[in-house]
Amino acid sequence: MKKLPLITLAAALLMSTAASAQTLRVGLNEDPDILDPHRARTFVGRLVFTSLCNKLVDLNQDLKFTPELATEWSWSDDGKSLTFKLRPGVKFHDGEPLNAAAVKANLERARTLPDSLRKSELTSIDNVEAVDDLTVKVNLSRPDATLLAQLSDRAGMILSPKAFASGDFGQKPICSGPYKFVERVQNDRIVLEKFADHWDAKSFNFERVVFQPIPDTTVRLANLRSGNLHLVERIAPNDVATVKGDAQLTLASVSGLGYQGLTINTNNGERAKTPLGQDKRVRQALELAIDRDVINEVVGQGMFPPAGQPFPPASPYNNPKFAAEKRDVEKAKQLLKQAGVDRVKFELTFGTSTTTQQIAEIIQAMAAEAGFDITLRPTEFAAMQKEGMAGNFDVNLIAWSGRVDPDGNIHHFVTCKGTTNDGRYCNSEVDRLLNEARTVNDEAKRKGLYDAAQAILQDELPLIYVYYQPWPFAHTKKLQGFKPSPDGMIRLKGAKLAS
Repeated sequence: MKKLPLITLAAALLMSTAASAQTLRVGLNEDPDILDPHRARTFVGRLVFTSLCNKLVDLNQDLKFTPELATEWSWSDDGKSLTFKLRPGVKFHDGEPLNAAAVKANLERARTLPDSLRKSELTSIDNVEAVDDLTVKVNLSRPDATLLAQLSDRAGMILSPKAFASGDFGQKPICSGPYKFVERVQNDRIVLEKFADHWDAKSFNFERVVFQPIPDTTVRLANLRSGNLHLVERIAPNDVATVKGDAQLTLASVSGLGYQGLTINTNNGERAKTPLGQDKRVRQALELAIDRDVINEVVGQGMFPPAGQPFPPASPYNNPKFAAEKRDVEKAKQLLKQAGVDRVKFELTFGTSTTTQQIAEIIQAMAAEAGFDITLRPTEFAAMQKEGMAGNFDVNLIAWSGRVDPDGNIHHFVTCKGTTNDGRYCNSEVDRLLNEARTVNDEAKRKGLYDAAQAILQDELPLIYVYYQPWPFAHTKKLQGFKPSPDGMIRLKGAKLAS
């Protein structure tokens, strides 16, 4: 019998190992920003964190809170303390134990780190107590109806204190999720591998998960159809028919909680000092120049319902009074005339994905008819967010993935010190209303506060909502057990690749 060369034997062994050790390859719409939950802000980063970093609590398909690192929790009678019982025997990826001291260190870091984007999410916390090794008590300065929702996302992700003390956590993240970090090649891939010591390791079947950013939706779908990817998020609406027509693929779509909108620079540096930034009538004219129904039909293929407020139609906080405005070019021109301007120039920045490019071009064409001369600037998404924080923009076309609590869709975008208020819009009455809404559990009273804030925001328009964001996933039929979630996250528990 002829012997195989050593290199061939090695290759055969490698292929055999790869076949038995499943690798899931996921196509992302863009490249995530820093891999530090306390400092990150991209949606695709949250997709990676879902496998990398466990949270105190999670959400199920019905958007109910479920145990994760905390097995149970309880509120004090006055609503000013929240006590968690932690899961015993949990380890971080560096082997360190996860205990109450680690949770306390994380919440304090999220509240005090100079560049933490979780600060405004945790402003109600006065102090955190490690009652015993597996009990954490979070003491509040005021009741906070939003806190549990915040701790079901990045603010509640628990990182290894030993690792974040080194200062380069964003480059070498160490959490306690079912998968641990292996490597990152910017704009190419993020590789995770299964954490054998995870408390629920038996429920996760992939040995490796590789996230690959591919902004071009056509290229991303082609990679899925060829077998180079197994799962892609946010497929383009005009690709839905292709996916449905491919016997090897499955469309998995779910209504989301978020929106796509236009953030206008009203108060962040020199670039806010324009007619658009300083005069609400110009912003009102811009909104009236946009036909959201056309965007839904032409780009969304019926999947992008027009949005006029931050709360989706399924939310009890949605108010039909604030439905999306219909296009009215003549009224837009009249508003510009009242503002003393004829043509208004500004730059529209957007992420480098196919869908946002199409939306930006449609807005450019529509607005031109009303008196706006828009220059388009496609920018890598994480870079666009960084420039937005620095005030280096006129208008950003940017999506928000949405949160289960209404506060997460509005507060930090429009309050004076909101951590993602890139335009630095500031109105003391809006702050008062939205801060009070955080303390109220009664749904009707809380809705009244949001309605009052929205009445002001609809008039001043620091942010123009365009459409509500669905979550259309596509995957190979070999991927079994994957269920899309309304929050858009990729949860891999129980999922596997059929041979």
